[in-house]
Amino acid sequence: MKRNTASAFAAVLGLLALAALSGCSELALLDPKGPIGEAERRLIFIAFGLMLIVVIPVIVMAVWFPYKYRESNTAAEYAPKWSHSGKIELVMWLIPLVIVILLSTLLWIETHRLDPYKPLAAPDKQLPVEVVSLDWKWLFIYPRQGVAVVNELVFPAGMPLAFDITSDTVMTSFFIPRLGSQIYAMGGMRTKLHLLADTEGDYVGQNQQFSGAGYPDMFFPARAVSQTAFDAWLQKVKASPETLDMARFDELRKPGVAAGPVYFSKVEPGIFEAILGKYDPMTKQGSPQPASHGGHGGSGGHGGQGGHGSQTGHQGHGQ
Repeated sequence: MKRNTASAFAAVLGLLALAALSGCSELALLDPKGPIGEAERRLIFIAFGLMLIVVIPVIVMAVWFPYKYRESNTAAEYAPKWSHSGKIELVMWLIPLVIVILLSTLLWIETHRLDPYKPLAAPDKQLPVEVVSLDWKWLFIYPRQGVAVVNELVFPAGMPLAFDITSDTVMTSFFIPRLGSQIYAMGGMRTKLHLLADTEGDYVGQNQQFSGAGYPDMFFPARAVSQTAFDAWLQKVKASPETLDMARFDELRKPGVAAGPVYFSKVEPGIFEAILGKYDPMTKQGSPQPASHGGHGGSGGHGGQGGHGSQTGHQGHGQ
């Protein structure tokens, strides 16, 4: 009877583990496509494994104790006056303490090593992209190429990405799960994020922070392509008659969900800094023209740097 019960319990645990692991391929965080995501997944598994050292024995004992000391088991030891065990106290306190120390040390090291502000390569080896969160869409400005796109992010696979991120609406969260961490976008503040896709593919980017009625549709495709495909896409964008200046931006920032990508073949110089400067009272008071805000964007950026947020401390840098 005991052997049958133990076997049945083991079978149930096995089925539960199989059911949980069968869905791992659908979890973007567990199927990374770049070194940032790879390191995040490794850190998740290490932390999960350390916590299982406590969780598994607790689950086993929660089943085994009631079964062993059930009323019908007359062979079990009966000690109604038992109240204390030094050995049990030692195990109960020492093992969790060791786990907490290991996790704290690991997270301290990884959080600093994987700082989202830490570049993955030299500036001339990166692709800079300026990101503006809107209601309820994303604007991507490619300053080096002089173009901009709404709700589509395309980049060469294997090339490090350097994002400067801000918001022209409420606080949102920029996240491409298969590439790395999420980080917050805030009005008048500049946050930075560095990612890398080492394989070509179409990934999903999204906003993880509730931001109003259009929040469920605030997704964008993040496409890692070959250099040849990226150059072809760039020519397609440059063929657009649209120009992104502050007047066009004011139209774009109106609440609404974009039906599809919008291409801008020309971008007004300093527009990203002007968007940052809109929320700096000193900039607005001293220089009302948007074009003159560019030189002051660093002030807003520095403030954002102090308050930047990241879900996982951006595990993955240092690869």
